[in-house]
Amino acid sequence: MRHFFSNRIRAVLIVAVLIAGVLAVASNLTKKSIPGMIVQGVLTPLRSGANALTEQAEQMYNYMFRYEALQAENEALKKQIAEMREASLNADSVSRENDRLRDLLGLQAAHPDYVLVDGYVISRSSTDWTSALTVNKGTDAGIQVGMCAVTSVGEVVGVVTESGSNYCVVKTVLDSSLEISATIAASGYSGMVKGGYTSGLEGMLRMDYLPSSAIIRNRDQVVTAGSTVYPRNLILGTIVDAGLGDTGVAKYAILEPAADIANLEQVFILTDYNQG
Repeated sequence: MRHFFSNRIRAVLIVAVLIAGVLAVASNLTKKSIPGMIVQGVLTPLRSGANALTEQAEQMYNYMFRYEALQAENEALKKQIAEMREASLNADSVSRENDRLRDLLGLQAAHPDYVLVDGYVISRSSTDWTSALTVNKGTDAGIQVGMCAVTSVGEVVGVVTESGSNYCVVKTVLDSSLEISATIAASGYSGMVKGGYTSGLEGMLRMDYLPSSAIIRNRDQVVTAGSTVYPRNLILGTIVDAGLGDTGVAKYAILEPAADIANLEQVFILTDYNQG
């Protein structure tokens, strides 16, 4: 046991002497004191660890700062895109209104006797056989029940069936209960036009009571025949098909409506016109 401890002591002494020798040589070479080298040897790993922590902290701060900056930039871009989209929609709306007003000038130039009140569609309602629009003009603007509603180019929209002080309800040509006396412009054949819901023709019109001998051509235009409600030659639609009625006595024609009822934004109520 004694020899064991003696051997360990000798080994420790030898290592100590070697370390002392190395430090002495290093001190001579670097011109630094041995205590200073010992302190530096101890502090160097600590400094490296502190520097690494500092660099990580700086990277984390830069990341967080950059993330917040990107978030703010993202929000600003979203707001800018929303504003641009709104501006585009407004510009499109103004452009469409200008187009309608130009068309209206042409309609009034062709029919100087027409007195028209414009209004915007504020709601819609429809069932399997009815179709109506609510417009933001009413009796305060001179609109009464029984007046005709048209587009800016003279396409028939329908007839006013209800009118309040600041609104009116227009039953559209798609409504199966609304019948309009009409004529095929090219041939002069007359009949009655109404919505095709009850005939299984949703979104279309049907012209009945045409003579069985009538020659009906696709794309022929159908216009109003004239009455106390509708002036002559307002556009109802164009023929896309025809057939013989169930009785075999009269023909019928299927029309594509001239007015795009589903997408109308603005209508014009015909408050007065020359019936002569």
